[in-house]
Amino acid sequence: MATSDFQSVDEYIASFPAEVQVILEQVRQTIHGVVPAAGEKISYQIPTITLDGKQLMYFSGWKKHISVYPIPPVEGELAAALEPYLAGKGTLKFPLAEPIPYDLIARLAEAFVASRAAE
Repeated sequence: MATSDFQSVDEYIASFPAEVQVILEQVRQTIHGVVPAAGEKISYQIPTITLDGKQLMYFSGWKKHISVYPIPPVEGELAAALEPYLAGKGTLKFPLAEPIPYDLIARLAEAFVASRAAE
């Protein structure tokens, strides 16, 4: 990824090697599949998914992983499923060397929406 001031999520994704672009685009589409009314923008120089004009969740690419943050309030089976990917307070890291659990990212997006609805 080149250090730059990105103007769009497309521009951000395009700054990565082709194989990482595919993964980032799939993360993006997974989230939009769960939250079809979501918007998107660049905030903090990373892709930001918005809902009703407010930040809902962020994702980003790194040399050896992709991250999704923050983590919404979760418990039970979803919390246990996220545990192997916890990296610091509020951050999930999914290693690029392993299959990306898109189904888990979809469940996480659902939890973000549920958390927002409970506000």
